Order: sequence, then C-alpha cells, then structure tokens
Amino acid sequence: MSGKRPCIGVTLDSEEPGGYSKLPWYALRQNYFEAIVKVGGLPIALPHEPEQAALYADMINGLVVTGGAFDVDPSLYGSDERHATVTTKDRRTAFELGMLEEALRRDMPVLGICGGQQLLNVALGGTLIQHIPDALPDALPHEQPNPRTEPGHDVEVKPGTLLHTIVGSARLPVNSAHHQAADATGPDVVVSATASDGVIEAIEAPQRRFCLGVQWHPEYAISPGDGRIFDAFVAAAAGR
Repeated sequence: MSGKRPCIGVTLDSEEPGGYSKLPWYALRQNYFEAIVKVGGLPIALPHEPEQAALYADMINGLVVTGGAFDVDPSLYGSDERHATVTTKDRRTAFELGMLEEALRRDMPVLGICGGQQLLNVALGGTLIQHIPDALPDALPHEQPNPRTEPGHDVEVKPGTLLHTIVGSARLPVNSAHHQAADATGPDVVVSATASDGVIEAIEAPQRRFCLGVQWHPEYAISPGDGRIFDAFVAAAAGR
C-alpha cells in the first residue's frame, strides 16, 4: 500500500420515497467521507446489495459501518421481545452484516460508528439494550438535546485498550445520538469505554488487526481523540 490511499468502504443509509425524492434513495452526511480523506483514505460508498458483499470486500482495505435512525432486528441477537420503539431497515442490516462477516473473516480493519457499533457487537456474538430509558431509568440523555456538533457527555476510556492507545486519554468528550446500546458482549470482545451511567460506549476485539466500535460520532471531530480514531483506522487499512 506504499504511496497509495487505502480504499475504505463506507455503508450508506437509505430512505423510502418522499421528501428528497419520489423514489427510494441513498444518503450519508459528508463528514464521514471528509474524516477519511483527511487522514489519507479513499472512501467508497457501498449500496445495499447483500448478495455482492464478498465482491465489495474484494475491493476495499477497510470497512466503516455507519449509524442511522433505525435499529437492528432483535431476532438477530436471539431476542423474542421487540420494544415498541424499534424500527428496522432490513436490507441495509442484511448488507452490513454480510460486509462485517466478510471483513471479520479476512481480518480487515473495521470501524463501527453508533448503530454500526451496535451491529458490530451483534456480529461478534453480543446483544443490545433495546431502549435505554426503559432499561436504565436513571441513564444520561443519550439522545442529547444540544446539537450533534457539541459534546453531550464524557466517556471513560479503559486503560490498556486499543482505544486508550489511540486517543491517549482516560476521558473523552463525545456527542450522543442513540436510544439503544450494546448489552452483553461476545466472548472475544472487550468493553473499552463506558458512560458514567454504565452504558457501553466502545467495544473492540483485541485478537483482530483492528476491530473497534464507538457509540458516538467521531466524524464530527468533537475532540482531537475523534480524529485520532480515523487516523489509526486508516493507518491499519494501509498496513502501517
């Protein structure tokens, strides 16, 4: 990869007809792509074609699974219950799971962001809290009332983890835009950050080359640590 930008696959969001277009459409905020370009990556947008996941994986050096205003189907992590707030985008989830399976099989660097962190936890054998306000009545406002360009709360970063090595700090201010969170984690998963209320804010799989999920949105660059996350991820995708 010397002298070349690593190709980073970035999963898109999708919406039904209405608003922007009379037809179904894909979209994603520009700051996802800008954050990758800034640290030397070449982002490629990935449409939701589950049958083509292996072919897309052949084309990329790293995978970013993005967030969105939807949830993972509880049946995918073995739950028979479905909270009233749960909404799904089944084709998107099927594609992202397919991409995660391909990336994990190849030990390709993976970064899961917000909902992408939640799906990564499921792909690694974990479960989810379906609605934080009901499960943890005294929880912080994880759907923060202030703008996403500002921090909503801090997270405590666990010493000795990949995340701590990357950000170089035991505390990090983050933005927060989620009503679900990781609950149980898979057997090889380490919780690398939590909020003061105990909600899991970051996970990682230490036995893999680079496998990190964060519950916040580092593409907004709330703190220097956010930029370091993208820098470390793209460096891993470049083989550095």
